[in-house]
Amino acid sequence: MAEQLKNIYSQEFIKNLSNSLQKNYKDFKIDEFKKAIFINSWESFELKQRIRHISKTLKAFLPFSYKEQIDILIEAKQDFKALEAMIFQDFVEVFGLDDFEVSMKALEVFTIDSSSEFAIRQFILKYEDKTINQMKLWAKSQNEHIRRLSSEGCRPRLPWAIALLNFKKNPKKVFEIIELLKNDSSKYVQKSVANSLNDISKDNPKMVINFVRNNLKISKELDWICKHGCRTLLKTANKEVLDLFNFDKSHHINITNFCCDKTIFLNEDFNFSFEINSDEPIGNIRVEYAIYYLKSNNNHNKKVFMISQNEIKLNKKIFQKKQSFKNMTTRKHYIGTHFIGVLINGVEVLKEEFFLNDTSN
Repeated sequence: MAEQLKNIYSQEFIKNLSNSLQKNYKDFKIDEFKKAIFINSWESFELKQRIRHISKTLKAFLPFSYKEQIDILIEAKQDFKALEAMIFQDFVEVFGLDDFEVSMKALEVFTIDSSSEFAIRQFILKYEDKTINQMKLWAKSQNEHIRRLSSEGCRPRLPWAIALLNFKKNPKKVFEIIELLKNDSSKYVQKSVANSLNDISKDNPKMVINFVRNNLKISKELDWICKHGCRTLLKTANKEVLDLFNFDKSHHINITNFCCDKTIFLNEDFNFSFEINSDEPIGNIRVEYAIYYLKSNNNHNKKVFMISQNEIKLNKKIFQKKQSFKNMTTRKHYIGTHFIGVLINGVEVLKEEFFLNDTSN
């Protein structure tokens, strides 16, 4: 079983954090800090609860002004990176909202080799224009982590974060950031720009379609951003987007030799294969499959999965795939009839049923 993310905040982590803090504040009370962290309810805390508990405890053990606390934390941050370092950004989110200038400098430092994307959102909510102007400056930074923060932090629907309702309604200010970063050379930044476009497409699809229409065929990198940013629109078979990416011609394509498991057991893989062919080169094609999952109310929930989206210069191609039917925290499978569909350029061209059995029978 995979290690839970929350366990990165371990006894060892708190020991290392304490030592780093004591290097810059010699009177830091290590033993008392450890006791204050590992309270009786610690084991029940999930990831974000642990982060918040650590940042609040840090506040109590650094008896200085906010600016002095940040100076100490900036020095300590040098010993930490990635997810484990996000306690520093959380400290800014909780205690820095009334000191904009110091907090912006801190988040800029803390985002390097980590990310301040969650903490910055509270500042957007309180100081929208001021924070967006800061993010425009970050978009011109020499450091890709700082540039990425300017786009990732203002995503309207950033996962695991509070939604930015103003930007869901009108993403004009987000597009101002995107315009500054759309030609960025860093793949790390390009992915963030595409994710921001994808967020926007869920509430304002026309704005994303117009952006794509105006930015296609400028560079290979920008084409990738546009396509990745339209992944939800492509998955929902938006006709305008399919046309823009030339996924609009499929009448010459045949699907043959479809084969799938007729019956599987819970926790097994569902296997299927098929061939697409044509009298001419297949060309630009988007191939997907859909699983119609049986729900507890006997209805079905359709979930679409990508197989391939590129140009196929051959006259035929064979696809073999499998889908896990192992129960997960995010999906519970129900015994009974399910369906599989195959989609070519957004059009479902085949649909077959199969049966999921209980392993206990």
